[in-house]
Amino acid sequence: MLNYISNIAMPLVIFIIVFKAVLEKKKIFELFLKGAKEGIEITIKLFPTLVGLFLAVGLLRNSGLIELIVNFINPLLIKLQISSEILPLCFLRPISGSASIAVATDIMKSFGVDSIIGITAAVIMGATETTLYTIAVYTGSVKIKNIRFVLKAALIADIVGIITSIIVCKILFKA
Repeated sequence: MLNYISNIAMPLVIFIIVFKAVLEKKKIFELFLKGAKEGIEITIKLFPTLVGLFLAVGLLRNSGLIELIVNFINPLLIKLQISSEILPLCFLRPISGSASIAVATDIMKSFGVDSIIGITAAVIMGATETTLYTIAVYTGSVKIKNIRFVLKAALIADIVGIITSIIVCKILFKA
């Protein structure tokens, strides 16, 4: 039953929207074209921000900076009994969704999805957000320049999500 509902959900929503527009005698195709045009305009406005963000992520991943930081923090992680393999995910998750998915996939391929590291990576992915990307897209689309307060709050939320994910996984899965 749930599979049937999920299969008809989107077509049903589209049908309801079109049906309501016909009842209200609105020009559906013109409204669609207007919305598509606005979407393209927003994409063009966001393009420089996204290119800069993707370039920064590429440089960060390929520069070796993350590995340097992991090696520097590793003695503390050993004392806290936290796997250092999870740290690149913690650094990349707030920056880029695709980069963090790639790191999480590598973790799961290397350690397995049922390992404590794999489970922790999955929980971190669910408990955090691609903060910098999201802030760049939303504030860039409405031309907001002053983002320091929302950035601080969002990064604190990511840190809390990461720490909580690690603690909960250690408690629940006895690692």
